[in-house]
Amino acid sequence: MPTRSSVFSPVRVAMVPVLSGCDVATAVSAACAIADEVVLVGLVIASSERVLSANTKEARGLRRLMQEIASHAPPGRRKVIRQGDVLVAAQPWQELVRYIAVHPPDLLVLDWWSHPECLNVSQEDIWRSPPADMAMVRGPFPQFPQRVLLPLRGGPHAELVLNVGLALRPPLLHALHLRPTAATLQDQTAFAGLDLVLRQLPEVRLNWVVTDDPIQTILAESSEHDLVILGATAQRLEKPTSLGPVADAVIHNSRTPVIVVKRMRPLLWPITDEMSGAGAISILVDKWFAENTFRAEEFADLHELTAIKQRKGLTVSLALPALNEEETVGAVIATVKRALMDEVPLLDEIVLIDSASSDRTREIAASMGVPVYIHQELLPEYGARHGKGEALWKSLYITRGDIVAWIDTDIVNIHPRFVYGIVGPLITNDRVQLVKAFYRRPLRVGDKIQAGGGGRVTELMARPLINLFFPELSGIIQPLSGEYAGRRQALEAISFYSGYGVETGMLIDIFEKFGLAAIAQVDLLERVHHNQSLEALSKMAFVILQTVMYKLEKRFGRSALDDVNRTMKLVRYTRGNYYLDVEEVVEQARPPMCTLPEYLARREELHCDQTLAGAPRTN
Repeated sequence: MPTRSSVFSPVRVAMVPVLSGCDVATAVSAACAIADEVVLVGLVIASSERVLSANTKEARGLRRLMQEIASHAPPGRRKVIRQGDVLVAAQPWQELVRYIAVHPPDLLVLDWWSHPECLNVSQEDIWRSPPADMAMVRGPFPQFPQRVLLPLRGGPHAELVLNVGLALRPPLLHALHLRPTAATLQDQTAFAGLDLVLRQLPEVRLNWVVTDDPIQTILAESSEHDLVILGATAQRLEKPTSLGPVADAVIHNSRTPVIVVKRMRPLLWPITDEMSGAGAISILVDKWFAENTFRAEEFADLHELTAIKQRKGLTVSLALPALNEEETVGAVIATVKRALMDEVPLLDEIVLIDSASSDRTREIAASMGVPVYIHQELLPEYGARHGKGEALWKSLYITRGDIVAWIDTDIVNIHPRFVYGIVGPLITNDRVQLVKAFYRRPLRVGDKIQAGGGGRVTELMARPLINLFFPELSGIIQPLSGEYAGRRQALEAISFYSGYGVETGMLIDIFEKFGLAAIAQVDLLERVHHNQSLEALSKMAFVILQTVMYKLEKRFGRSALDDVNRTMKLVRYTRGNYYLDVEEVVEQARPPMCTLPEYLARREELHCDQTLAGAPRTN
């Protein structure tokens, strides 16, 4: 015997597209009433006269709008409204169809008036082949529907009509079963099956009506209800209309709010990839830049960001790599710890990963209550190498968080945004695996500062190499920035170069393993730090070139470097003479941390400790 649980398929996730200037209040209210979770997907309509990457301001504004919508759920409804992705496209409806093919919701909810106009698509095109089960709402949607009318005619959408009605849980759910006077054998079979289900649902009041004028019957009944839910036609019509004659007449003439639903059907046209052919990578990068470029201020509401982190059950670790930074390390720790641990628990731990400093760096950090590790002493069975990348690799071993963030300890103008800016996209967007920072980098020359003089290796070596060999990553503004964060599950699966090639190698590995959409970048405004000598920058450039060559060797399966390529001839000048000083500058890779048995054992130990800590005590 059918029961409510065997008939009712709950709508767990409803999707509502959000566009600038589009009134989505009715659609959001309906989605919140129907589904357990509502996902907002932003759509920026790009002008054909501008490149896609010129829409970062519009994308940022739309994210703010979505955040505002998500923070104001309809009164009395404790539903989760999640801020999803923002898409930039010249053809928003086609872009939404492509997105839904990858991220299908249980129900796509649209506003009858606003969405077709804003999406620049006709009602007929929407209804001809919906990309998901769909509900079109003609509001205003009642805050708490009390009397809901379900006109049922035995079509393929009847089950969806019933499911949406049951999801609302109104005091009165009235099923109006309409049948024509001359029903076919196929109709009679459909009616019998539907009647069998409806009879077993005590919360549904059922009336059978035999009529050849269903429109007037529904309109008459709708006046006694505060919401009507009905299905679109399933028949192929000679004269195209958006919904079929019955639903079309009801949604236009009923004074009661109406929801029209339709099951997903196979697409009548293929989902073509507009990014194929000439200029494909350029379009791809342009689109990524507009959609995945953020500003730190978008995550400045630390209480909200922390609430999202806690709701998702995430933990966040900050590791501070350091080498002789006694002048700045204290200010960095104090600023971040006060704002992101003492005032709000955004960070779950801060650790200092030191490279055998000879000054007071470690003593300062320890005096401030921060655990201190010397990376040369960690995992001794694997030896000790010099370089920042070695410290980052070993910091994975000693940190606990699901998200691991790194910032340099030589930042003069330290601000909490250097941390919350890079962890924000990882907390709010489950798709993102790695976040890179970018900023203006003024160059300190003596007592003066040149506004745009920093990032010389970036512009003269890293970005040209990336544009040449990994053009998909050419939208990364500062691939060598020292502030970045990632998900542990991604970071532990990639190799780490021990020296200055670590940022380049990490970026390429994440891209090759997870795709371009898994990378985001955040504007941290400005970063003032100590600048290195020209010789040090020359060595850095040499190591970055080695890293790119190693990645190309892996791609093409052949060796391009030999021993002579790992030595660098540095030009020296002493007492009026020039000479060459040969120095070995070798970049070496560490294996993915998840391949180390010691790491796996430590992760298991930490997991057991957390389980015991959360378990109830027994006498």
